[in-house]
Amino acid sequence: MTLPTITPAQAKALLDEGARLIDIRDADEHRRQSIPGAANMPLSALEPVSGHPAVIWHCRSGMRTAANADRLAAVSDCPGYLLEGGIDGWRSAGLPVKTDAKAPLEIMRQVQMIAGLLILAGVALSLTVAQGFVALSAFVGAGLFMAGATGWCGMARLLGLMPWNRRAA
Repeated sequence: MTLPTITPAQAKALLDEGARLIDIRDADEHRRQSIPGAANMPLSALEPVSGHPAVIWHCRSGMRTAANADRLAAVSDCPGYLLEGGIDGWRSAGLPVKTDAKAPLEIMRQVQMIAGLLILAGVALSLTVAQGFVALSAFVGAGLFMAGATGWCGMARLLGLMPWNRRAA
């Protein structure tokens, strides 16, 4: 079963009638930027949703919700919809978005930035200092491949332990 896509204006009208808005992004993404009133239920922790006139699912751009529409429909006992354009579409429509500028960047963005920096450093050092530094780029590339193949990313785990990524108790 596929879920229909609705515009941010249609979603706002449904929310005003009591629909539930659920953000399927990871907690770190939701913490940094969210639609006021949206509940956070990451894809990895989906739970049954019932007792609402409707449920509206959203992510950042709409791609994750579209790719997982069947899973989202399966956990909802009420009419379900996908928010067109995700939180980006919501913001573009001029609707309110809550931003916490003090929250760290999402872990995967941190991984992408550090991996890119390490690869560039490995290439630059191999060209200017010693050819052996190309191994740094190869190591990072192999780690990215393994993360994609297995779904487990050691760099993300390590970054999650860093002080700037830990929530204050």
